[in-house]
Amino acid sequence: MDLNTIEAVVRTADPAQWREGDAWLAGGTVLFSSGSPAAGQEPLRRLLDLGSTDWTPIAVSAAGIELAATCTIAQLYAFPDADAGSDAGRGVAGNWPGVELVRPCCESFVASFKVWTMSTVGGNLCTSLPAGPMISLCAALDATATILGPGGARRTLPVLDFVTGDGTNCLAPGELLRSVSLPAAALSSRVAFRRLSLSNLGRSAVLLIGRLDAGGTLVLTVTAATKRPVQLRLESSAAALAGALTDALSEALDAAIPDELYHDDVHGLPAWRKDMTYRLAHEIQAELTAPADRDPLRISGDFWPPRGGTLNGGPWTEGA
Repeated sequence: MDLNTIEAVVRTADPAQWREGDAWLAGGTVLFSSGSPAAGQEPLRRLLDLGSTDWTPIAVSAAGIELAATCTIAQLYAFPDADAGSDAGRGVAGNWPGVELVRPCCESFVASFKVWTMSTVGGNLCTSLPAGPMISLCAALDATATILGPGGARRTLPVLDFVTGDGTNCLAPGELLRSVSLPAAALSSRVAFRRLSLSNLGRSAVLLIGRLDAGGTLVLTVTAATKRPVQLRLESSAAALAGALTDALSEALDAAIPDELYHDDVHGLPAWRKDMTYRLAHEIQAELTAPADRDPLRISGDFWPPRGGTLNGGPWTEGA
């Protein structure tokens, strides 16, 4: 879509150049599809184009993985097979179970190759939609966002706190998301992924990611079903988790997610999203607290696969 109010395109990544009526341009897949500004908003006058930045898309070190805000979804999807990062980081990523989440989250876009090639990690976070799969990936892995501001200002905060609601985040006018850092500690955890949509190629309506950290803490991150990411940490040993946490998990979900926090749109009613959140949460608990060598498709009885929905973006039918 043409943005017919644009008067100039400025190639810059300097927040000091931002002024009222500007918008940062990375991939532009949302910016160029949004049409006219909402009532009461100033029309866009300039685009600050990040296309000329030389930010390394993906950098790997022993400390973890840093994703530039301009890293495209296609680049991220290719990462598990790519040789990215410094010498110290080469080969490290292959030993991190959390890297297994990269491709399922990328696939949750259910997008054309054109979107994959242009859409960016930072753009998905800054758009801040409940179904943003880069929000799911980064929040679940305890990522930290680095934000640049005018005058050389720089601040960091957890991605979990970056998104504040449906389409809203903590960025102040002129601030720019520079990168997100995924720590090695979270990447080293066992992980489990669940996603539901009302249709085969539909937007995520429920997306949960679980981690079992080295100390036995079950970390559950709820996205898509809720207006903003919600994370639960159940402190207990793996043995206790496996034995008697069904009620504790339900009680923790009750306390963490009030009914009004469940998202409501054409992709799913709040009551359905809530029911599926509880269902998938217990699936994840069952998978992560079972011995690592057991088949995750068989460890949670009737919870798996989800009936009446889609499994990780693909169709599932009774008897499959």
